[in-house]
Amino acid sequence: MDQAQVMKKEREDWTRLYHKTLKRIKVIIDVQRMLKDMKKIAEEMSTTVMEMEGTILMASINNWTTNTMNITQIAEDLRYLAQSDMDDRVLQIQKMLADELD
Repeated sequence: MDQAQVMKKEREDWTRLYHKTLKRIKVIIDVQRMLKDMKKIAEEMSTTVMEMEGTILMASINNWTTNTMNITQIAEDLRYLAQSDMDDRVLQIQKMLADELD
């Protein structure tokens, strides 16, 4: 009788662990989707900034050199910030989720 109770408890423990692991995997998948969406948004933002840059440069004849330098620097900063920060965040989150599964 004791053996049956021990086996039942072990089965329940494994069942709990299995469901807990499935929930964590679901969270990882959800986070990966969100990160993919965030990267897509960052890429779209970068494209929009480049389009704005072109439009402003074409419209601005006065102070063309200053405007070009300022707009180009802003665009580069935004692109760098979006891409580098996004990649770092993705890597950090993936490491945290992998550690959580271990």
